[in-house]
This record gives sequence, structure tokens and C-alpha cells, in this order.
Amino acid sequence: MALHLLKRGNCHYLSRDPIMSAESNSSCPVCRTAEVVCGKWTLLLIRDLAEGSARFCELERSLEGISPRTLSLRLRALEEEGIVERHTFPEVPPRVEYALTAKGKALVPLVEDMRSYGMRWLLGDAAEAGDRQPAAV
Repeated sequence: MALHLLKRGNCHYLSRDPIMSAESNSSCPVCRTAEVVCGKWTLLLIRDLAEGSARFCELERSLEGISPRTLSLRLRALEEEGIVERHTFPEVPPRVEYALTAKGKALVPLVEDMRSYGMRWLLGDAAEAGDRQPAAV
């Protein structure tokens, strides 16, 4: 039986059945992970929070170019996914810090792999020269 390359939304996968139901995306772990982490700024938030908890203003400074509204929406979406938790301290003025949950910390190796890939293939001498050989890491 032939394999067919299928595309559902932004997800590509191989299937033996050319007619797939819409349920396939929700059961595809790559698609589901991409839905969670591929929003603009999301992986950079995870990168920054991997170093420890941070306040809103610290994240805003770290992510040059992000608007406060976008940062707030991204943090809220990550909270809803159980990736980030918000800690509010009973102080005056109130202090709020964000940190990765265990589910969020499980994404750190993905960010580290992306960092390694970028250093090896995108930032090294080989990338600049258009060479296919990896640069020294």
C-alpha cells in the first residue's frame, strides 16, 4: 500500500489512508505541540523562564519589540495550557512573577535543541559561506 503525504492545517504527516478525518490533527503529537509553542514569542518566553521566575517588566525588557498586550496574551495562553504559572505576592504594590511548571520545563530541551541547531547551522561560518558542513559548536 502506498504512503501519502497529507497536510492538515500546518501539519504534514504520512498516512497509508489518503482520506483522513479531522481528528488526525488533534491526535498528532507534533501538530498539538506546534499549536501550543509555535505562537510568536512563545518559545522565547519559555527560553527566558527556563532561567527562573521573572516579573512581567523583566520579560518585556528581555523580549525587545513585544507589546505589553501581546506579552499579557501569550502569558495567559501559556497559563491556560499549564506551561506557565503566575505567582502573586501579597505586597504593596502587588508583585507578580511567572515561572515554568513541570509541563513547561519539559519544553526546555526543545529550546536547547533549537539553540544548538541555530549555532551549528545558522550562526556559524558554514551558514555564512552557504556550506553544508556543520560549524564547530
